Order: sequence, then structure tokens, then C-alpha cells
Amino acid sequence: MSKFLVDAHLPYRLVVAMRGRGIDVHHTLDLPNANASKDREINACSTREKRIVITKDVDFAQSFALHQRPYKLLLVTTGNIGNNDLLKLFENHLAEIIHTFQTHSFVELTRSNIIIRV
Repeated sequence: MSKFLVDAHLPYRLVVAMRGRGIDVHHTLDLPNANASKDREINACSTREKRIVITKDVDFAQSFALHQRPYKLLLVTTGNIGNNDLLKLFENHLAEIIHTFQTHSFVELTRSNIIIRV
């Protein structure tokens, strides 16, 4: 089963919702430096624990392209979106996201679909 790490730019409510579906997920608030965690700390945790980072921060996409860090990446590119709409988007696509990460390492979630990145 996939494990996730949700970045500071996304709400803790996403973690609660995912845990409610039995998913092993942490938020940066759960890390020693909480939301002040540096990208390198998040990448280290992701690699060490084989967690897929969920983020809106494109810096992670650049890091993944250059260094293959984090372990795996889900880049959320919805622009400004309300938390309720974000939670519904994840609810609608979560099974597909988990399935996609069985064979891919970099996935983008837009308001309307999932894009596999290389």
C-alpha cells in the first residue's frame, strides 16, 4: 500500500480524510520541524520511508527532475481551490492515484484529471 506525506501548502484535513480511508499518511506538521521543515528534510523523510510527497510546490518537481527526490511525487496543480473542493477532488481520484503510483513516480493532479509525468 502506498504511503504519503502531505506538504505544508495543503490542509491537514486532507490527511484526516485519507487516514479515514485507511491510508498511511503524514503531514509536514507531524515532522520534527513541522511546517518549517525544509524541502531537503521532506525529501529525506520521503526517501527513507518511501512516502509519496503530495504538494503544490513546483520546487519539488524540479528536485524530482534533477535528483529523483522525493521518492515519488504527486504535484497538485489546481490553482486556488477551496478545501472542500480539494477534498472532493481527492475523494474522486484517490483510487486512481494509488493505482497509478504502482508503476509511475511523478503524477500531476489537476482540477479535471491525472497526468503522468516522466
